[in-house]
Amino acid sequence: MGLPEGTPKEVVAQAAEPPRVPEFDPTVGVTVNVEARGTPPHKFVAIGDSLLQGFQSAAVYRTDVSVPAIVAYELGVLESFRYPRYGGPGGLPLNVELMLRRLEERYGPQLKPWEIPAALFTLRGFMDEVEDYWERGPGAIAPIIGTYNHNLSCYGWDLRDALEKTAAHCKARVATPSDNLLDQIVENNGDRAAMHVYPHWAPTQEAMTLLDAAAALGDDHDDDTDSGIETLVVFLGSNNALGTVTQLRVAWSGDDFRDLDRKGDYTIFRPEHFDAEFAEIVAQVRRISARHVILCTIPHVTIAPIARGLGDKSGSRYFPYYTRPWIDEQHFDATRDEHITGEEAHAVDTAIDHYNNTIQQAVADARADGRDWYLLDVAGVLERLAARRYRDDLQARPAWWTPYPLPPALAALDPVPDTRFLTADGKGGRATGGLFSLDGVHPTTVGYGILAQEIIGIMASAGVEFRHPNGTVRTDTTVDFDRLVRQDSLVQSPPQNIDSALSILGWADEVLDVFRRLLRRGV
Repeated sequence: MGLPEGTPKEVVAQAAEPPRVPEFDPTVGVTVNVEARGTPPHKFVAIGDSLLQGFQSAAVYRTDVSVPAIVAYELGVLESFRYPRYGGPGGLPLNVELMLRRLEERYGPQLKPWEIPAALFTLRGFMDEVEDYWERGPGAIAPIIGTYNHNLSCYGWDLRDALEKTAAHCKARVATPSDNLLDQIVENNGDRAAMHVYPHWAPTQEAMTLLDAAAALGDDHDDDTDSGIETLVVFLGSNNALGTVTQLRVAWSGDDFRDLDRKGDYTIFRPEHFDAEFAEIVAQVRRISARHVILCTIPHVTIAPIARGLGDKSGSRYFPYYTRPWIDEQHFDATRDEHITGEEAHAVDTAIDHYNNTIQQAVADARADGRDWYLLDVAGVLERLAARRYRDDLQARPAWWTPYPLPPALAALDPVPDTRFLTADGKGGRATGGLFSLDGVHPTTVGYGILAQEIIGIMASAGVEFRHPNGTVRTDTTVDFDRLVRQDSLVQSPPQNIDSALSILGWADEVLDVFRRLLRRGV
């Protein structure tokens, strides 16, 4: 498949090479001897974006089952693990699952055509309730906690945000809101959510970045201990490319890519711009005193079901078109409906291949310097899970591809969870999907469990000790997926109006511009 006109020359050069083969050896083939001393006071710290913060169905809400919280639970330290909480009607900025359940409660599992105007009125009322809580109600004031969080992740953040944004910056952006009848998405919602993450109890802390806060945790140790953090996970960079599918447009970064106010015009970073940003991230991570560091690669964006592939892809990695999940093949019109082409998707994935080579090289360089860094190839894990790209298209599978072995608790579910968009069966259960939540971008609770299991596997190989809550050492390091299934409402009993509500979501996007604005503000 070719590349569209205007593709950066670095991406064209990358595309001339075979597609990147994932690296499933966390050590990238470089041996390191670790001299551990003492017991670090902070077992696990995470720096990331929405994928580590616990974002799900367009809202950060259940942070107690975020990836870091799942890891902390399995380490036996969840009670002492510090992470932000979000209350109100479903968290920030707008909980699609709760919204659909509100509609289902009022109109039943199937929306009738004559009920759509009333349903839109209900939707606007729900949005107003959320807006009031966060802009004028109890959620308007961020809690001040006199210590550093262990989960230092903020949805919507890209590399530059992690390098530069502080509590002072976010506080300044949370201006006095207005009760806007036409725009009822919580104003500055990302900055409001970040104020629950960043330290801000004194001027010194207000000036800290996420990386500064992690460095403070790393410095928190005595002379008999080698570091303050035992394991640090860094998962950043997805938002340097994700806008291509959440906004359905490909806009390559310009020379002002470091400008916090201007970079939002771009949906994907040129490889040289990503490399420059990531080099700064690596330099900052190197100054954090952590015994083990895990860097995560960036998933290919068109696997997530937010971008619905349309047309014949037999033997190809890509569909001819990608559009919104509520637009079906029969009604899609390329002259009218928002979309990106298969050629554009190829260019985006090729750029992400470059990003991931850069991340992999950073791990190799650190290990060559004697640092105990590891690579978690999240991109490779997701490729092995990809239903429509590879599982259902045998001819498209690359030579390295094998299906990802789901944990027994998930493999036993009927239907088995996959990466397709979540739909209901009309009888209280699922018909398709189960690994992605209702925003089509972020995992469900069990999907996050898979990522947590991958992190835990690397930690165990590094010699990290896992304990039961009572303090006894564990003989296994398997995530309790039975617990996660019980907590996953979308897998257990999704809203039964998902199918009929897709037309509502499409109309809401047309009339109220709801999801276009939600997704544009970052995930």
